[in-house]
Amino acid sequence: MKTPTTERRARRCAQAMAIAIGAIAIVFSALAAQETAQSPYPAKPIRIVVPFSAGGSTDLLARGIGERLTRAWGQQVVVDNRPGADGIVATEIVAKANPDGYTLLMNAIGHAANASLYHKLPYETLRDFAPVILAADVPMVLAVHPQVKVNTVSELVALARAKPGQLNCATGGIGASHHLAAELFRIAARIQFLEVHYKGAAPALLELVSGRMDMMFTPMLVSMTHVKAGRLKALGVTSPQRVVIAPDLPTIAESGVPGYEARAWYGLVAPAKLDPAIVAKLNREIDQALRSTEFRDRLLAAGAVPMGGSSQEFGDFIRREVQKYAAVVKEAGIRVD
Repeated sequence: MKTPTTERRARRCAQAMAIAIGAIAIVFSALAAQETAQSPYPAKPIRIVVPFSAGGSTDLLARGIGERLTRAWGQQVVVDNRPGADGIVATEIVAKANPDGYTLLMNAIGHAANASLYHKLPYETLRDFAPVILAADVPMVLAVHPQVKVNTVSELVALARAKPGQLNCATGGIGASHHLAAELFRIAARIQFLEVHYKGAAPALLELVSGRMDMMFTPMLVSMTHVKAGRLKALGVTSPQRVVIAPDLPTIAESGVPGYEARAWYGLVAPAKLDPAIVAKLNREIDQALRSTEFRDRLLAAGAVPMGGSSQEFGDFIRREVQKYAAVVKEAGIRVD
């Protein structure tokens, strides 16, 4: 039979045991946290958030880079497609993620343009992200329908000046890269034409091929197929240099519109305050991948130009792009929201 004294002793022993177990658990938790903190990066799978649906240029580039990182580091890289609101949905996710290197964003030209296109964003474009690397450029082509009787950029500019506002230009929507490229061209060439906005690049291109539109700035890979078939005429590329897959096609800048450049670019950023050592490790590995013959050939075959460079260079590039499109948006009076 238990006495009150015996019961009190039992309770005290149980309490002491519970305290001891709790203390041991705290020690092991601290040791585990310390071990995780000291583990070399990456110690678990990495997520690359993509602002667009699967199958597009941004998605394919993210998957290609993810494959290279998985092969190099032995950790799975998962691509998380989060389309919506011109990339704002995905960008907000990464802006608010833990800055530990396990959540990255494959962003594009819209990352810079949205800073001016939208009155208010749920993040600050330059403050809330750590640039990692500029991955690739995808040059666009200024293409016209064969019914437009011009063969060079200079001839198109002359025609537009002779018939102000009569040529029509298809775009993939207000604020899309095709639209911004067209606005830059209009401003730089000091001409006027009618812009017609479609819900995406595909329907806009179909309208151009059909002859209902006169001109369009369109990704090189897609447009050159129609050019080779005689359904379109390519007048120039938007990149600052000629491209490998079409070396005879001049740049718009060298064809009568000095200084013109519109880059459909793609790059990786991380949440701000990411450890610079992790940024450097990501940059180094991805830059090495972009320089490899295998990966470069894959990108060039898809109409993309591998870029690379330091994270600092990419940060400077983003700042210039934000400033450039702020000026374009202001002069053109573009507003999405």
